[in-house]
Amino acid sequence: MCQVYGAMHLDPQEREELYHALRRDAPRFGEALARAAAARGLQVTSATDGTARAIPITATPVVVEPEEIASRVELAALLSGATLKMSRWVLGSSRRGLVLDGLSPMERSLASATFERLTTLATTRVDFFVGQSVRALEVNATIPAMQGYSDIAADTFLEVVGRAWGAHEPLIASWKEKNGSNARALHRALLAGYRQVRPHATPRRIALLCRRNDAQLTEQRYLAERFTEWGSEAEVVYPDQLAGSDEVRANGKVYDLVYRHLFVRRLEEPSMVGAEYVRQLLSEKNGTRAVVLNPPASQVEVKAVFALLSLATSDAALAKEAGLDDFELAAITRSVPWTRHFRGDALLRQVSAEPDRYVLKRSWDYGGRAVFVGRTRAEPHFADRTQAAYGAVLDWNALCSRAVEDQRGGGFVVQEVVDTVPEEHVLCSDATQVTTSLYVDFSAYASVGLDDRPGWGGVCRGSVSHIVNIVGGGGVLPLVSAEVASSLLMAHRARVR
Repeated sequence: MCQVYGAMHLDPQEREELYHALRRDAPRFGEALARAAAARGLQVTSATDGTARAIPITATPVVVEPEEIASRVELAALLSGATLKMSRWVLGSSRRGLVLDGLSPMERSLASATFERLTTLATTRVDFFVGQSVRALEVNATIPAMQGYSDIAADTFLEVVGRAWGAHEPLIASWKEKNGSNARALHRALLAGYRQVRPHATPRRIALLCRRNDAQLTEQRYLAERFTEWGSEAEVVYPDQLAGSDEVRANGKVYDLVYRHLFVRRLEEPSMVGAEYVRQLLSEKNGTRAVVLNPPASQVEVKAVFALLSLATSDAALAKEAGLDDFELAAITRSVPWTRHFRGDALLRQVSAEPDRYVLKRSWDYGGRAVFVGRTRAEPHFADRTQAAYGAVLDWNALCSRAVEDQRGGGFVVQEVVDTVPEEHVLCSDATQVTTSLYVDFSAYASVGLDDRPGWGGVCRGSVSHIVNIVGGGGVLPLVSAEVASSLLMAHRARVR
């Protein structure tokens, strides 16, 4: 017999009851949670030797009402569509250098050749901080990962905690189904994008293209397993394995759909065997050999484009030229913090004088390596970041003076800091469960230009630093809808009666 618990939402008292129970019981199930999540692929891979280390997972989830998750996903879709429009406008304008100057030679070449026909992005991810309101930090469109990580974290949490609290397997399965799956949404998005290029067709095989020892290699393998399980034969494939002049082949098999999990700039690395084949594949029109999703999109993720979105809320002419509609402008107005390209003496004086108000970010970079939060200027990691970026420890004023002149990666943007406060979570790693104060973000997935919109959700990351990044440290927090969390609480209550 399947257990049924009917509550749909959690009030504040019930949330505290759930978190109290999880914190108390974390020593009982924390090790099993961490080990099971790592075994499924919640790991990061070293680029140097291919070894993988587990990404910590919390025993305390982020609980969000399903309507709010849907609202954030819709917001991500509007921001992603607006960013694609703005990137297309700027590359077709006299201001194209704002984007192109920050790209690598191959990125610049591909962006110039393909931006006009880039109308579809199967998957994007918008990173938010959530406080009094939902504020967008940036849009990811190159390799917006973690669809697999998010599923691993949530599913493993529900299974391990559910079993520890006596829930029957059919109930746990229903929780996972109700909670949703970003991996399944990605699969659906890729098939929908494929059909828009090759109508009424289904790909024979999907290649998940990444570099050897990619940081998210275990996640890519997890996705390949799920895609195959859902009826699409899929494998992780590397550039040096690709061949074929009329179709894409690897390891004796033909691939009709290529999911690109590979930064274009990686193709310029001398050690990247097969780079020229991939470059040609990315340059082709209409999926001649294979449909590639997402196609090259570096220009969409450049933070100078995000700064133009912010500017468009006060520059009606820019908004009109970029083709932003009223819904997109409203989304930008309510969620995008004040952001500008960091140039000029006036802006230098303004930002230098008020470090607690601002964050500096290199326009084209990833992994949070060139992000400087003014209010953390007295913390050791701030000095470490300036040392890594400029070869010297710099205070805030000196950093601003260097950054305003720095042209690498398209220079810097300055963004008004988004207030966020750390939350207490139980971080599980192997046999250790530690209550830790974490800065937590919420990232929502979206698609642009698909006729068939998949059921996206979100993913949450936590870090002891203001700069939240998995590869650079931190953990994944299971994202659980309030409906599922309520039923989980009911299972706990039934066990302790």
